[in-house]
Amino acid sequence: MNKKKGRVFSGARPTGRQHLGNYLGAIRNYVALQDDYECIYCIVDLHALTTLEDTSQLREWTYEMALDWLAAGIDPEGRGTILFVQSHVPEVTQLHTLLSMVTPLGRLTRLPTFKEKVRQHPEDVNYGLVGYPVLMAADITLYKADTIPVGVDQTPHLEFTRDIVRRFNQRYGEVLIEPEPEYTDFPKVLGLDGEQKMSKSLGNYIEIAASPDEIEARVMTMVTDPQRRRLSDPGRPEICNVFTLHGYFSAGEVEQIAVDCRHADIGCVQCKKLLAENLAAYFAPFRERRAELADEPGRVWQVLEEGATRASDIASRVMKEVREAVKLP
Repeated sequence: MNKKKGRVFSGARPTGRQHLGNYLGAIRNYVALQDDYECIYCIVDLHALTTLEDTSQLREWTYEMALDWLAAGIDPEGRGTILFVQSHVPEVTQLHTLLSMVTPLGRLTRLPTFKEKVRQHPEDVNYGLVGYPVLMAADITLYKADTIPVGVDQTPHLEFTRDIVRRFNQRYGEVLIEPEPEYTDFPKVLGLDGEQKMSKSLGNYIEIAASPDEIEARVMTMVTDPQRRRLSDPGRPEICNVFTLHGYFSAGEVEQIAVDCRHADIGCVQCKKLLAENLAAYFAPFRERRAELADEPGRVWQVLEEGATRASDIASRVMKEVREAVKLP
């Protein structure tokens, strides 16, 4: 076995069943990184609390998300990946507190995501929302991850973590690792409306666990080229969201679909049906694995528990180093 390059950390808020945007934007990359890196993946439930008032479904969402990740190929048993829930390793809140002592408030309020969240939740700008990048930095540094998969648009947030690590190390000594980005192609997946990003809150999504019938029903509602009103009208596949998804899920057929669309040899209904068929076929092995895992719900929680144990082993050692560096009694 080839020696792995380093340690990857990434996390996502618990949102329940995952959709195509989650899969194309993160999950498939999480799976691929396991071949080359020691991977630590976290369901960040504490981060969710910054904007989530009703937590009644938090446990269910965590379970469904873990179920999808495992069915998609996150592999703790075969490839040693650590998968766990953020709050199950309480050392992260300790490190968050210590990192907050070297974090300028102005740096936090200038971050693009903070400004976006303020616009989205103007009546709930809480302390946790302001300080969530510090908690994110604690997530990364607690496990001495040296590689963080990010899209180019996420660079400011990783640079924030790198800056906090430098500030901490300058004050207390070289304890924490300054992570490096692993730039990845995180496509922006548009929803069924073809205008806004695929999102559960907007209801414009297709779940990767959906049945073939459910997939077809959702795909048939997708908006296509607005200028194509009759079957004889030539289409413009380059602006059609259905064609964009064909690019990911209709390997070997994409070029012909584009030609047929431009020459009006294929209608939008036929094009959608083909996408639905290919989506259903692509995720068939996933649905089978998911059904097997769902038959033993305790198995998923066991994976998360074992992951937390392994993560805690790393976290406790790092926190010992941190406490000694800060000279805490």
